[in-house]
Amino acid sequence: MQIPFRDSVLVRNANLRRLVFGRLVTNAGDSVYAIAAMWLVYDLTGSSAYTGLAGLLTMGPQALQVFVGPLVDRWPLRRILVGTQVLQAVLVLVIPAAFLLDALSVWVVLTVMPVVSLLNQFVYPAQNAALPRIVEQEELVSANSLLSLAYQGVDMAFNALAGVLVAVVGAVTLYLVDSVTFVVAALLFLGLRVPASRGASSSETEESERGDSVGSDSETGERTAAVADGGADSSYLADLRAGLSFMRGTILLPLLVTSVVANGTLGGVWATMPAFADARGGPETYGVLMAAIAGGMLVGALVASRFEDYPLGRLTVTLYALSGSLWLAAVWASSLPATAALLALALAPVGISNVIVVTMFQTLVPDDLLGRVMAAIGSISTVAMPLGSVAGGVVADATSATYVVAGGGLGLLFVAVYIAAIPSLRRLPRTRELETLQRASAE
Repeated sequence: MQIPFRDSVLVRNANLRRLVFGRLVTNAGDSVYAIAAMWLVYDLTGSSAYTGLAGLLTMGPQALQVFVGPLVDRWPLRRILVGTQVLQAVLVLVIPAAFLLDALSVWVVLTVMPVVSLLNQFVYPAQNAALPRIVEQEELVSANSLLSLAYQGVDMAFNALAGVLVAVVGAVTLYLVDSVTFVVAALLFLGLRVPASRGASSSETEESERGDSVGSDSETGERTAAVADGGADSSYLADLRAGLSFMRGTILLPLLVTSVVANGTLGGVWATMPAFADARGGPETYGVLMAAIAGGMLVGALVASRFEDYPLGRLTVTLYALSGSLWLAAVWASSLPATAALLALALAPVGISNVIVVTMFQTLVPDDLLGRVMAAIGSISTVAMPLGSVAGGVVADATSATYVVAGGGLGLLFVAVYIAAIPSLRRLPRTRELETLQRASAE
């Protein structure tokens, strides 16, 4: 399989290398942390209701991304990336410290989880906002595929590895490994230089290009020009309103309906997967299944550039119909290898769709609004996930984790049916033919 970067953009672009490898390392830490934390909660309580609560506390902060967006557009992106990694490195050490002091309980774990998650809400909008500034527009699909490769590839490998390590050395030890990965990621992001946005003034651009000369921060120039009215009248609330206002009358809002429903059902899956896996083997099985999900997303991301020339509306309907069908087949498969293989196949179409849709946003949303819009999309699309997590945990304890995991397949099928039913979405042309996100252009 050919790795999707054109003309060796990763080799030519030092900033992209730092962003990709920084994301690779920090996602290694995230993968280890996610497996260790969820299994530790399940191990301490034996209850899917508690893992549902853990899912609520982990995914709940994602709904706050909309409030993070204006800060991402105002603050130097490098400082955001470095600072969040350092803080997370310190926070995850609370768990092994509590263990050594014989003070570890499920409530300590549940207290650390949302704080780490909140810090993560700055990372991905910052990376998405930085990417269009450090690569050419025609390289965005390939660059997004590389970031997905770093994200999903690491997830695939480290989810499986973390499941094995939980069984061998215990979940608490993995928190020490996690802290080291955050430190390494901070060092990688420290060398990142993000040019000023296209909306920045010439003086800001010059300052950005000077880098660290005269003791200035290399990203001073990336503070964007005011969006609403310009000048001193710009404020946090005005910036927040500008990001939300941009979305009105566009295809973003109807697209987000699909995310809300699908993510609500997938939130239940996240909460009940430890119990689903435990019934089929234990922590090793949990790692394998989570690795299969990440692996499918990875394969989809790697081949996404091959689907650029298909009409986006019809492509999305086909991809999600296939994904939902394969997911349901995976849940009812009789063996672990079959379940893992079908889950991987089910998530490949989702990986394709994610790369193409994110590229569409990055291409058509103005640079100086991108952080806000991407953060708003992240918040709205995931708002149902924590609620689904709690509901899924309760339902799984009352019935069966298998039924809740099957709901994930139904959520994916809903996306296909919904887009097929909405003309403005069903008729979306190829991404490169879109000139605006306004609904009228797609109808």
